[in-house]
Amino acid sequence: MPDESPTPSVRRTRLTPEREGELYEAVLALLREVGYEALTMDAVAARTRSSKATLYRQWKGKPELVASALRHSKPIKVADIDTGTLRGDLMALTAVADPAQMERDAALMRGLGHAIHCNSELHRALRELLIEPEKAALGRLLDRAVDRGEVSPDTPALEFVAHTMLGAFIARPLIEDQPVDAAYLTRFVDAVVLPALGR
Repeated sequence: MPDESPTPSVRRTRLTPEREGELYEAVLALLREVGYEALTMDAVAARTRSSKATLYRQWKGKPELVASALRHSKPIKVADIDTGTLRGDLMALTAVADPAQMERDAALMRGLGHAIHCNSELHRALRELLIEPEKAALGRLLDRAVDRGEVSPDTPALEFVAHTMLGAFIARPLIEDQPVDAAYLTRFVDAVVLPALGR
């Protein structure tokens, strides 16, 4: 029987948004406590008073559940942003940066780093459910800037905006031992991203 879902991230569900959010929060809490390798569907079922059958029906397995939880935890999705200007859109991405939450998220991703490297199914799930949808949404955001005439369509840096923005999140803690916050990201966008795009 063919899959009726239009995208990998869309699935049929009977869970309420509130219940789904509770499940995702429990998954992230368990990840922080025990790490990816030790996290089990049994543990998630016990923590959330769910049946494993329900978990497997909603998500094919642990990789998809973890990737979905990580996507759900994002404070804002690129697809929800459309301020009418390129700078406005990029600033909207930085405006919700809460240092404490971002540090928790960064610590979680550092903890997942080894598992992502070693587990091809987790890597695939993260690409399909988290990375590719956000990258595609960023591409649409940049396409709108090109259509408005803010950026030349042959600007070489267009290809590397996602890489550059991700680098901002990774580099500051490593180089400066400082958390990423909205003020830092605003300076980064104005000093690095927009000039590279000819703005």
